Amino acid sequence: MSSYQLVLRPPQGRFGWWGTGVLGLVIVGFLYWAAVGSQINAANLWNGIPYMWDFLVRMMPPNPEFIEKLWRPALESLQVAIWGTLLGVAISLPISFFAARNLSPHPAIYHFTRQVLNCMRGINEIILALIFVAAIGLGPFAGVLALAIHGAGMLGKFFAEAMEDIDEGPLEAFRSAAAGPFKTFFFGVLPQVLPAWLGTIFYRLETNVRQSTVLGMVGAGGIGFELVSSMKLFQYQDTATCILVILAMVLVTDLLSSRVRSMIR
Repeated sequence: MSSYQLVLRPPQGRFGWWGTGVLGLVIVGFLYWAAVGSQINAANLWNGIPYMWDFLVRMMPPNPEFIEKLWRPALESLQVAIWGTLLGVAISLPISFFAARNLSPHPAIYHFTRQVLNCMRGINEIILALIFVAAIGLGPFAGVLALAIHGAGMLGKFFAEAMEDIDEGPLEAFRSAAAGPFKTFFFGVLPQVLPAWLGTIFYRLETNVRQSTVLGMVGAGGIGFELVSSMKLFQYQDTATCILVILAMVLVTDLLSSRVRSMIR
């Protein structure tokens, strides 16, 4: 019968065990600091379980008659997600070329466009929706613009990183043949990045469907408005119906997106 012996090799580098131990204490202290700041309290969670259970009981059973009122807002959320994704792609594509290190004409332009993309995706969709609601008024168009701006920041980053990972051989061949930038892109860059781009676009669409159901809470159209209204009116059974419809939308979108991404791969 064979036996096994656990052998621990000292950490490599100049710090050794003492340095590793100090680093571990620093990490533990940092996590404790974060827990204190976020007021993590298991006792409060335990004491709140009866209230959460009472809320769930009030939501049962869902009101099936309320579904008739949700078809139009649900379709509106889907329309917002589709156009938010399309506009996000249209905005991010030209920016992503300058944000790719190997394609950007100058390092200063590269760093500038990278920071622009960081700013675009650094602002939450709900905050953007509030800004556009204040600017153009209530309605789904504000949600479309919010998803487009935030999505462009995310898509532009992924598009640029995909172009940075391409094989430089075809690009060098086109450049040595004095091919123009458009031919170089369409025949040297696009075939390499298209599968990754399409997968990212469908993933963003899936995310936008989730987000579009929430933007209605701030007046940007969609089913989120009905969800908030039912909660404010204490119609919790209608709230449960809204949640089920949102879950169905997200699950169907996730299934279709996964199928399309698998076909692309």
